[in-house]
Amino acid sequence: MAVRATVARFPMDSDAMESSGLPWGVTLTPFAAKDENGNPPAYGSDGHLLPRCDNCWAYYNTFCEQDQWAWTCSLCGTLNGLSSEAIHRYSRPQSCPENISSFIDLEFPMEGYEEEAMQARPVYVAAVDLSSSEEFLELVKSALLAVLEALGPGSLFGLATFSHKIGLYDVQGPVPVVKNVFIPPDLDGTLPIELEDVMPLLSFLAPVETCKDRIASALETLRPTNSWERTTAAGQGLDGVFLGGRGFGVAMEALFNYLSSEYGNTFALARIFAFLSGPPDYGAGQLDTRRYGEQYASKGEDADRALLPEQTPFYKDLAAVAVQAGVCVDLFAVTNEYTDLASLKFLSIESGGSLFLYSNTDDSTLPQDMYRMLSRPYAFNCILRLRASSEFKTGHSYGHFFPDPQYENVQHIICCDSYATYAYDFDFSNDVGFSRHTSEPPMVQIAFQYTVVVPPEELSNSGPTSPCRNKHSLKRRLRIRTLQFGTARNINELFDTVDPEAVLSILVHKVISASLEQGVREGRMLLHDWLVILVAQYNDACKLVQYDHGNSTTARIDVTFSQCPQLQPFPRLVFALLRNPLLRFHEEGVHPDYRIYLQCLLSALEPSSLSRAIYPLLTSYATPDKQAFPRHSLSRAALITSGSPIFFLDAFTNLIVFYSSTADPSLPFPPPHDCLLRTTINRLKHERSITPRLFFIQGGQDDATAFESFLIEEQDVDGSGFTSVMGFVSFLEEISHSVLEYMK
Repeated sequence: MAVRATVARFPMDSDAMESSGLPWGVTLTPFAAKDENGNPPAYGSDGHLLPRCDNCWAYYNTFCEQDQWAWTCSLCGTLNGLSSEAIHRYSRPQSCPENISSFIDLEFPMEGYEEEAMQARPVYVAAVDLSSSEEFLELVKSALLAVLEALGPGSLFGLATFSHKIGLYDVQGPVPVVKNVFIPPDLDGTLPIELEDVMPLLSFLAPVETCKDRIASALETLRPTNSWERTTAAGQGLDGVFLGGRGFGVAMEALFNYLSSEYGNTFALARIFAFLSGPPDYGAGQLDTRRYGEQYASKGEDADRALLPEQTPFYKDLAAVAVQAGVCVDLFAVTNEYTDLASLKFLSIESGGSLFLYSNTDDSTLPQDMYRMLSRPYAFNCILRLRASSEFKTGHSYGHFFPDPQYENVQHIICCDSYATYAYDFDFSNDVGFSRHTSEPPMVQIAFQYTVVVPPEELSNSGPTSPCRNKHSLKRRLRIRTLQFGTARNINELFDTVDPEAVLSILVHKVISASLEQGVREGRMLLHDWLVILVAQYNDACKLVQYDHGNSTTARIDVTFSQCPQLQPFPRLVFALLRNPLLRFHEEGVHPDYRIYLQCLLSALEPSSLSRAIYPLLTSYATPDKQAFPRHSLSRAALITSGSPIFFLDAFTNLIVFYSSTADPSLPFPPPHDCLLRTTINRLKHERSITPRLFFIQGGQDDATAFESFLIEEQDVDGSGFTSVMGFVSFLEEISHSVLEYMK
């Protein structure tokens, strides 16, 4: 569990928080195997015996004072008695993880669940769009073959298709058999028959270890439904208008209901991989894509605002059905057609899944992304709770979860991998803040309760003759991290302890929220104004601005934070975020689906990855085996002045190796596989949550647009949000001018 605070020393009170201009909060990656410093938790058992505070329900931890019969809660100061079991447990304190470490992972007993646990098998269902092209289906086949290689023994796999009908495959016999049920074209129509009556679920879900070849054979039979077949089945619309044939909404609802009958019996978590080649345009859940394009623009409405909210609650409601059925949905859209991901995204983000968008089939990384996603560990049925000491509280929480309907500040996460990151910002509970006279420092405790599927080979008592040797086991665990923070005596101490990447995470969440509620323009203004206020507060705190007769200044504004290294990354990060498609205007050519995809991607990244995605890292090499400079600004001037022949740009989703046109021709191109540069590339590819695309570009010979597009510091941007002939230097001047106006 990695936790990063925006400031290592908390503001003393609300006045100090306001005057700093900094967001106050934390980011956390609960299922990360280690903390932010690389330390693993202390493991143990008997999580149900861990004492809890009678007042605030916080868990006992290493910061609590304890005597023989009682303990004092480190968060609220309440004195709690110890049970006889706990007294016995703490008679040997060094044997208890909670007395050894403030980061613990305890197993819960599964009494009464043994049978369920032994029957829990991982279930995966592929739902493939047949209202598509041959190229789309070839890509999906490749991806699903990669999935079959990634799935462990004991997994169950089901293959379904959808168009104007739903197809269910039985691959457990000698020849794959598909059974179809037609989808009614009505907007409120449901299937005339339950899928369980079309094919029993256990005939549909096939064991991967014995049916892998048959599943592969079934994949080879997938063919696009032709337009004649769809039109004949769907009937003609008014005046012969084709009604479409992608009944995605009905298919998803039917699959959720199909799987829910075995939730907790056959499986504890099912994952549906939904492959879409365009917008749902048939039956219940169809989307009107005419709102994008000339027809929509002619209405004179703000496209940057109107294309961000969902047009129908259908898929948000459907996500709740998925959650109830214990189903996680991963959505893979392979299309450059407007698909209205703003409506569809809830299926994935609320069920703990991922949303992927690929603009074409030619250079898609879909197979690699799916293999990578299934090869890493994940937890499910998770409950996340952050508690704070009594002086402060959580304000907003951000991330791909759904809040508990009954308990405040409790989040449910259906599926959570080791990269999934969430964020909280804080507010003071009162006007006093952290009193200078108290000896109790601010405390934060994160409790993360989760379940994992343990494969048979990890079960200690399952020998080769055990009847349960092919069964998977459920393990319920409780991971707790308790942190103690200092307080800043003045604003300079706050500035000196800033974590710029954690601040960026909170900012990205805030501008996404503002964009969704009030439009992209509002998101840009929020970000721009935040930097103006931060620069103003910094200059005021450092006494850098002198006033002449109370209105004009006699000193230049320090807009680069020259006296505070921790704040220096912010102007570039804000400049880059304003240039990001996340916040660029519709008329600049940003596709609304791509914007939604970026919102989903960036709002789930841990801070270091997010920073790389917003402001790429540019390094240079003297040779493929020798690094020249570890960091350059993203400008052509940096390339020219460095004199280095080779540049490597890491933009998170893209890795680009660029050879200067003046590079020595004797340097090997592309870099050899055993050199330092290649080793760095391979390490980064391995660490990424998604597969980055790798480019090798030779300056003067190849098209360098892909590389040059990231040299944003010389591209046009205006802090107010309108394009002009303004680069980074001009942006700083504009911010400086705005600060002077603000400080008048």
